[in-house]
Amino acid sequence: MQRADIKIGFGCNNHCLFCVQGDKRNFCVAKSKKEIYKSLEDSFKQGKKEVVFTGGEPCLHPDFFDLIKYAKKTGFKEIQIQTNGRLFAYNDFCIKTIKAGVTQFSPALHGHNAKIHDFLTCAEGSFKQTIQGIKNLKKLNQYVLTNTVITSTNAKFLPKIAQLLVALNVNQFQFAFIHASGTAAKNKDWIIPKKSEIMKYIKKGLDIGIKAKKRVMTEAIPYCLMQGYEDCIAERIIPPSIVYDAGFVINDYHQYRKDKGKLKGPNCPKCKYFKICEGPWREYPEIYGWDEFKPIKK
Repeated sequence: MQRADIKIGFGCNNHCLFCVQGDKRNFCVAKSKKEIYKSLEDSFKQGKKEVVFTGGEPCLHPDFFDLIKYAKKTGFKEIQIQTNGRLFAYNDFCIKTIKAGVTQFSPALHGHNAKIHDFLTCAEGSFKQTIQGIKNLKKLNQYVLTNTVITSTNAKFLPKIAQLLVALNVNQFQFAFIHASGTAAKNKDWIIPKKSEIMKYIKKGLDIGIKAKKRVMTEAIPYCLMQGYEDCIAERIIPPSIVYDAGFVINDYHQYRKDKGKLKGPNCPKCKYFKICEGPWREYPEIYGWDEFKPIKK
């Protein structure tokens, strides 16, 4: 199903060192209920049957529950919340969100312990709350798909993160390679790992999920580094999406990623995956170049 991604506000109770949204929280106020309702109506008329509320932290929007109810009333079949998961540490908040109509929860977990997660989020106690949020949602039989941003700090611990997610019984988890934009761009000198040097940790983490029969995905890692794990590449299955951002709309996010977000190198045309691979985020080769990307023979 086609999807609408609506960034409803950029306020957040984390201050992640890798946040792609950067300083938007400082100058972008939460969107009005009227504006978001219109985005829901317009995207549904265009054939979108899934909606994802994102931010910032969408749970902080003052009209959060009304927005969910309106999405359900409009007719969306799937309603997902992309969240840091902290407010779901409160069981009453979980129940109220479920009753409003949410069908999928996508909390973010960036470490296997508080030391790493809280360091990356710059929010003491965030690990404890996110873990409790996941536990609460699973006890309420909700579909939970987590996202972990791969950084130089947590890369070698991805297998341990995978073990923790399996123990928490999440339905799906994803390792998303950091995008050097926003706050991450300010920290690019130390926070961006070299992909070829950390693939062993990524694949071991995926293996743990696969063995546990979980759906496991990666994002922003080209095919040439994912041999044997091609089915785990999220770009294969990301639905066509319209993105309502801060004052502008991206009507076709798939095309936007290909044209403006990502990049292919000089040897990429020689690869058998050239037509379907999106390449890395375009900022990445500015840091490490193209040598590690070896074309797969056709």
